[in-house]
Amino acid sequence: YHGHVDSLLIQAGSGSTTLGTPTSPGIPQDFVKHTISLPYNDMDAVNEVCSKRGKEIACIIVEAVAGNMGVVPPKKGYLGGLREITKKYGIVLIFDEVMTGFRVNYGGVQSLYNIQPDLTTLGKIIGGGLPVGAYGGKKEIMDSISPVGPIYQAGTLSGNPVAMTAGIATLEILKDNKIYKDLEQKSQRLAAGMEKVCKDAKLPTYHTRVGSMLCTFFTDQPVTDYDTAKKSDTKRYAKFFHGMLERGFYFAPSQFEAAFVSTVHGVKEIDATIDAFKDVVIGL
Repeated sequence: YHGHVDSLLIQAGSGSTTLGTPTSPGIPQDFVKHTISLPYNDMDAVNEVCSKRGKEIACIIVEAVAGNMGVVPPKKGYLGGLREITKKYGIVLIFDEVMTGFRVNYGGVQSLYNIQPDLTTLGKIIGGGLPVGAYGGKKEIMDSISPVGPIYQAGTLSGNPVAMTAGIATLEILKDNKIYKDLEQKSQRLAAGMEKVCKDAKLPTYHTRVGSMLCTFFTDQPVTDYDTAKKSDTKRYAKFFHGMLERGFYFAPSQFEAAFVSTVHGVKEIDATIDAFKDVVIGL
């Protein structure tokens, strides 16, 4: 199982230095007070908190490309800024690459943007789609984990042979860089096609893409964080989703999820998706 962490089931408070409040029943207030939630892409907020409490902060964890509010790329300098300030205060920088690892690039977002975190979390892709989670990073940190170090870590299904076999086979296939070049071309074709359809129809949308991850936000404003993502017209997105589903195209059911292009999608499927989208947009 790799679904949630209690300390992250919080919501941002009123202001960058406000401690979080629980958003899920059963999470004690005393537990979540140890987590500070800040807006994505807001380096000023990070600088402010670190200037006041930098010596107290153990780690900064971030989706290097946000995929749980739609697809929101990092602003120029954001990831580099996080790396710089974490080094300044001796804070561990953790990239959540569960969604992006081996998807946007063989080396993940950190390879794409040339920013090296201290720890990285990974998910189902390394199991060939089977349930698996993993983390890795600098030797001095990993040596703290049992059996080498004193920090307990174990799991009933750790190293599950079926998931590991599927994962190794998948990663061997992905070593071929042609796969990522092909994914980039197909993803660009789909994103550009959908954007053109909206532009021609004068439908207010904002389109984002990183590698084979993409999203169409039904808003006329740029989306750079969760607050701006929430300004999207979710009812219009729902009509889009059901319209595409009726035509045999399954997109994410939520405005705040990512769409993915896979290796088995061909130009034929991409163009058919754009044509179906054109039909759906007429009714939006």
